[in-house]
Amino acid sequence: MKKTIIGVMGPGESATAKDLENAFQLGQLIAKAGWVLLTGGRNSGVMDAANKGAKSASGLTIGILPGNNTNGISEAVDIAIITDMGNARNNINILSADAIIACGMGTGTASEIALALKANKQVILLNDSAASKLFFESIAADRLFVVNNVNEAVDRAKQIMVDRT
Repeated sequence: MKKTIIGVMGPGESATAKDLENAFQLGQLIAKAGWVLLTGGRNSGVMDAANKGAKSASGLTIGILPGNNTNGISEAVDIAIITDMGNARNNINILSADAIIACGMGTGTASEIALALKANKQVILLNDSAASKLFFESIAADRLFVVNNVNEAVDRAKQIMVDRT
């Protein structure tokens, strides 16, 4: 049986303390739900925090890496996918995930949200930026779910999985 893969996307070096806290908790809850966590795989920001959260709850993690080696990988990544594609790997992140949670906001995160919406995927948006919420709601309100906390994000992901069956 195919495992459910939840992608958590978010900023690297520019992640806020709140983004990191949310990402760690998301990783934990994703693992506790029995899902596989997919991130950009690097050892910074939301990617690293989510992976560490999932590992703290004995979860399985996949990292889609931008380079041609594992330099800079999060120590909490179980399965490294080496792409040598730079930021183009964002499309792999999106297309490989059953549900996408955007935790925080940065340029890479914005591109991943846009790719997901273009691929008609549903996106769960967890961040404090009113401007980003307004922007993404204006272009795809039917596929964007704005949530206020980690528990709401995971509940929405569960609903997306139910709706898919």
